[in-house]
Amino acid sequence: MPELTLDHIDLDRLRKLADHIVRLFPTELVIGLVGTLGAGKTTLTQALADAAGVDPEEVTSPTFTLLCSYDAAIAAGDVRLHHLDAYRLSDEDEFLELGVEEMFESDRTWVLIEWADRVRSVMPPSTLWMNLDIAEAAGHEAAGHEATGHEPDGQDTPTRVIKLSTEDPNLASRLEALRDAMDA
Repeated sequence: MPELTLDHIDLDRLRKLADHIVRLFPTELVIGLVGTLGAGKTTLTQALADAAGVDPEEVTSPTFTLLCSYDAAIAAGDVRLHHLDAYRLSDEDEFLELGVEEMFESDRTWVLIEWADRVRSVMPPSTLWMNLDIAEAAGHEAAGHEATGHEPDGQDTPTRVIKLSTEDPNLASRLEALRDAMDA
């Protein structure tokens, strides 16, 4: 499975990543977001929405609403951006009841799913998987701070490691282009 690992992703590099994804990826895309609580799944979704012309303040975690939809524009054209959260779902059947199969097959549609690992068995093979982890800050634990990515003064200074992977050969070449763009 083609894979791209990006280290040292702070908010500026996260925005850069979102800009490149919006520029390089097609009008039909399913993104499975995986990571622990606070790893940045919603922040990444907000950055992608912002890069696609959606006010990021309108984009919140759909933990309780389960699904939010927005009109967006990427380099390849206008898309409908669906943002889902599988955290509170009891099983894959409940996820499928949201109509995701139709979303997966719709033209000009991006589907972003937080906690997608909980419904992995029903995700399409063409999914772009994005695993987010908070990078361990050197000295934080030794200094008695939790490794949350937050400084004691309240400033948010996390960096993340984001691993992108896909089984879709058409997306594999886009991962290579994304690697080149992020390295530039």
